[in-house]
Parts: sequence; structure tokens; C-alpha cells
Amino acid sequence: MAKGYWVAFGDVTDAEGYKAYVAANAVPVAKYGARFLVRGGPAELPEGTPRSRVVVLEFPSYEAAMACYHSPEYAAAMALRTGKAEIDLAIVEGYDGPQPG
Repeated sequence: MAKGYWVAFGDVTDAEGYKAYVAANAVPVAKYGARFLVRGGPAELPEGTPRSRVVVLEFPSYEAAMACYHSPEYAAAMALRTGKAEIDLAIVEGYDGPQPG
């Protein structure tokens, strides 16, 4: 089964207020078996309209990634993020097919 991923690009506008979101999203992230692969840090975005922060979470499956996003626990976390950050988020299924070469 292919894994699922959240790929987020964001700008935090209220760093102090954003801390409550970070603490609250730990509950659904753990519940749905996700782990952070990328959580901020230096990044170069050579194409498109960049944001200052990149986050990638890996879930055991695409279904788990979708369930986490639609969970009441994550809805509560998102409410804490409102007005603290602007986020673009994609939820994608991992690729499990042949690779080039």
C-alpha cells in the first residue's frame, strides 16, 4: 500500500500564537500514525510563488492522511491556526511504481 503525504507551504504571521496550533496538531498526527519528514528549516524554492516554511508529513496510507485532515482533532487545531499562518496544503498518495533507470 502506498503511503500518504501532506505537503504544506506556509507563512507564519504570528509565531507566538502559532505555538498553540503546533501543540494541538500533535494529537491527530500521532493518532493517524504520521511522522514529520520536513518541518521548516532552510529551503530553496526556485519555481512558483514561495512561502517561508515547508512541511512534509508521511502517513502510513493515503486514507490515513485524508482521515487525519478531516478529523475533529485536526479541525480543532486548524481553528487555533486561523489568523496565525497562511497555508497551502496538498494531500497526496505516494508513488509505489517503477523508477527510471
